[in-house]
Amino acid sequence: MAANPFHLAWFLQGSSIQAWGSPWTGNISEEWGTASMFLDLVRNMERAGFDYILIEDSIYIGQNWKDSRQMFLENGMSVPRQEPSVVASIMAAATTRLGIVPTLSTFAYAPYLTARIVGTLDQISSGRGGWNMVTGSSDLSAMNFGADRLPDHDKRYDMAEEYIQICKQLWGSWEPGAIVADRKSGILIDHTKVHTIDFEGEYYRCRGPLNSGPLPQGQPVIAQAGGSVKGKTFAARYADTIVAAPRGIPAMKAYRDDIRSQMTAMGRDPNSCKTLFLVTPIVAETMDEANWRAEQRAVWASNNVDRCLAQLGWSTNIDFSGHDLDAPVGELTTNGHQSSLAQFVTKAGKKTLREAIIAHASGGYSTELVGTPDVVAGQMAEAMEEVGGDGFLINLPDVSRRSIATICDGLVPALQQRGLVRTKYAHEQLRDNLLEF
Repeated sequence: MAANPFHLAWFLQGSSIQAWGSPWTGNISEEWGTASMFLDLVRNMERAGFDYILIEDSIYIGQNWKDSRQMFLENGMSVPRQEPSVVASIMAAATTRLGIVPTLSTFAYAPYLTARIVGTLDQISSGRGGWNMVTGSSDLSAMNFGADRLPDHDKRYDMAEEYIQICKQLWGSWEPGAIVADRKSGILIDHTKVHTIDFEGEYYRCRGPLNSGPLPQGQPVIAQAGGSVKGKTFAARYADTIVAAPRGIPAMKAYRDDIRSQMTAMGRDPNSCKTLFLVTPIVAETMDEANWRAEQRAVWASNNVDRCLAQLGWSTNIDFSGHDLDAPVGELTTNGHQSSLAQFVTKAGKKTLREAIIAHASGGYSTELVGTPDVVAGQMAEAMEEVGGDGFLINLPDVSRRSIATICDGLVPALQQRGLVRTKYAHEQLRDNLLEF
């Protein structure tokens, strides 16, 4: 292992019909419900030594284009989506070392239920469970749970403070050694080591204790995508791993430095949390093919401006269908994903909306990675050297067995040969593997 190894994880955009309509995707539109491709994905990831898979989620069908679901349904845009905790369970059963991190929204699940689901996942995976904590971004999702709209952005994080405190206290409601399993006395559980939490806050109340028992990790790994000012502070306080997508090496470094500074000010060891940057590598056998694929991505975006804007609107809660494509982007506000919108507006500069969305959709998130396996491995090494760590989250728009192979059988071996990522797991549990380096 090199002096400065880094971590790898996979950002799976929902357990939906990935890459439908693209070549080399098999019969995904007929087989997606069985999750067989996603099980192939996690088996390949584990063979390649990834730290974890994060299963992104949403609990609504997009309607942020001409106030209609047509665009989203016809093109399979973030739909259909299955319950991530169920998919996480079968992923855990198909692996032995890979961390499994489903997304559960604070507005959609009661705190006790989240604590129980994630705690159970940690148990059945022998300490590989995690929780991607999100507060929600779309009013459409709120309507599915009987509300007219989501609370304001900053209030959602105020509520999440109480929510996560309940979860952490519930996970801690069983002391170590509570299960004694003493066959001589006939006592299974020492009742003096299981406690109520009696949490009473402004937004939530919970009595406890958790009835599903203690967790192998004690506390599961918490992932969080802190992009807004409020979100970054929340992530600095609670996250064990952070999903980050600032655009460009300087922004990546500034983000990580800021998070680590906040952690230090809070009394946390900044090395206890791993910031992983979203990337969309284009890996091919030759540079010509890789460059061609990158060009094709830009061509596709140019020919599908409406779809690209609809997808941005899906996450930002904005319907762009009435906006002038050839006018400057200007100022935009949202109660949805503020960091996603802020990054789009910042990168747009003086571009027109058309130019900005083409650049946005054809880009590679944090940093551009295009080339042969060895070239991309070198690009990743250089990025980590400048940023300081901690690793990358692979986010492919066309998840298929073919594209998975370009990463697990192409890119990862090149990284391993440079000593940049692990060749085998040193530990059985997720947190231990995150803290290995």
